[in-house]
Amino acid sequence: MDILSLFLIVPAITILLLVFTRNLGQARLIALLGSIVQFAMSVHLVFAYIKERAIDDSIMLFTKDLIWFEPFNIHYSIGADGISVTMVLLTSIVVMAGVFISWRIGELPKEFFIALIILATGVYGFFISLDLFTMFVFFELAVIPMYLLIGIWGSGRREFSAMKLTLMLMAASAVLLVGILGIYFNSDTAGNGFTFNILELAAANIPAEAQKIFFPLTFIGFAVIGALFPFHTWSPDGHASAPTAVSMLHAGVLMKLGGYGVFRVALYVLPEGAVEWSWIFIILSAFGVIYGAFAAVRQTDLKYINAYSSVSHLGLVLFALLMFNKTAWNGAIIQSLSHGFMTALFFALIGMIYERTHTRDVRKMGGLLKVIPMISATYVVAGLASLGLPGFSGFVAEMNIFVGAFEHENIYYRIATVVSVSAIVVTAVYILRVVGIMLMGPVKEEAYLQLPRVSWYERVGILLLLLPIIGIGVAPLWLSDLIYKSLHPFIQGVL
Repeated sequence: MDILSLFLIVPAITILLLVFTRNLGQARLIALLGSIVQFAMSVHLVFAYIKERAIDDSIMLFTKDLIWFEPFNIHYSIGADGISVTMVLLTSIVVMAGVFISWRIGELPKEFFIALIILATGVYGFFISLDLFTMFVFFELAVIPMYLLIGIWGSGRREFSAMKLTLMLMAASAVLLVGILGIYFNSDTAGNGFTFNILELAAANIPAEAQKIFFPLTFIGFAVIGALFPFHTWSPDGHASAPTAVSMLHAGVLMKLGGYGVFRVALYVLPEGAVEWSWIFIILSAFGVIYGAFAAVRQTDLKYINAYSSVSHLGLVLFALLMFNKTAWNGAIIQSLSHGFMTALFFALIGMIYERTHTRDVRKMGGLLKVIPMISATYVVAGLASLGLPGFSGFVAEMNIFVGAFEHENIYYRIATVVSVSAIVVTAVYILRVVGIMLMGPVKEEAYLQLPRVSWYERVGILLLLLPIIGIGVAPLWLSDLIYKSLHPFIQGVL
């Protein structure tokens, strides 16, 4: 069995075993074992990839290709480079942390873990797919469980939020499908027939006029799930209503499909269309960076603060991808990873705080550092990483993005970069404001003095997400090299 297909088979086996569980204890044990196996597989994949890359300079490694639907030349075609390998590792860590954070899920535990793992399976499949149609199928598989996870296990306006998220992402999927079909029907440039294979599509040199038509459709179709302004409104409401583990996967993993799809498909397959339309999407992404930061300042609900912060940070990913140079692209991938760990950690901590205080309103809290020191201290660390403090993953990502963006001699790119850089100041404002109000000073409520301590499974969930944030910040070169070497064939294709 090839190493990549196991990322689809192991979750499928986990789901099958979950079907036969009868209670919470059995369900979480099976989910945990499945997530541990996936994490071990992802670590093995990283080392196997590094070893194989030393002797094989192919664009993709561990490839496998099987015909799926011959009339339309649809294949089960998979492969991995340094970028997809790191994304698979991110997914496995966030999934395992989500299982620990959901250790005491009360309602329908079996069904909850099944839906969670179906989502993860779609994400794994998306990151390893080389066939554009197969990638789209996995994209849909990852999105659909979100409706159930929010609508059944969520809180507040959960039905409204679940429906809004689903409708907006399905609308984006429809736009994306038109773009994919447009690419497919313009791929027979050498007389070899139509293809969905991404590497073959890039080599086919799709006509420039077709690229200019289908690039915006493909870009928007992917970028909506990456919180592209002004199509981001589904995200804050979805975060606010989702249960903790679902918010973690939503922001930490699912939203990464947007930037990854833009990079792997829109820019690589349609480079001339990208150059033609980039100035418009640079405006939208730069505005989203600033808008998300200022919107976060105005929020008082912890989940909404983190949700709008995600809009800002993921705007940087799209912004960097539109810069068309390796340094900015390297920063975009590292930012996706950094944001995945960081925002998943934020939502895990917010869930722990809400479970203890029964509120997410910052104004009603104070002095929590004295009563729940581990959660509070970790929140500070996550906040410092979010505002780009040196020594954490956020600094590594943002330095690559801004240095790469400012390399352009064109004054337009530099002005857009300066505008985006200013978001760092605003980020510091809302992070330090929350830390000051919520964690410092006297304890506002006497009941807070009796808050329960952090449990062992919460500690494990925290550490799983905290260690990569510090690790990437302290020793980023191995990760940067892994990603940087994989960018070469793609940047050649675009430029």
